[in-house]
Amino acid sequence: MSVGENLLGGPPPTLLPVDPAAQALESGADPSQVVRDFPTSSLAWAVLADDAWAQDRVLESYAFARVGYHRGLDSLRRNGWKGHGPVPWSHEANRGVLRCLRSLHRAASSIGETDEVVRLDAFMTDCDPGMPRA
Repeated sequence: MSVGENLLGGPPPTLLPVDPAAQALESGADPSQVVRDFPTSSLAWAVLADDAWAQDRVLESYAFARVGYHRGLDSLRRNGWKGHGPVPWSHEANRGVLRCLRSLHRAASSIGETDEVVRLDAFMTDCDPGMPRA
């Protein structure tokens, strides 16, 4: 038996395909333009959410993260995710949606949306209990 083997037969990890926006963002393209070019990219929305947060634009950060979260749910479902199970942080292409979850959690906490914070805590733990939370 290997370490980390799922003995209960739960769903396999969901591994998203490479996000086409990643290359544009890595090359320094403006995230606002990248999200226009790749509106389904959770990664692009996550970058906008984090940029807004860094500028103390909490509500905009929340809105950007929420869009990216929903785009990520769509992508997860298209790739076999059934609403639960692992979405490992270690798989680079999963990080866009996971960053959106994290950003949404941060902004929801900041505006006092307690129920959503609790729900997102559980969701992030289900996806990957070891993912960075900051």
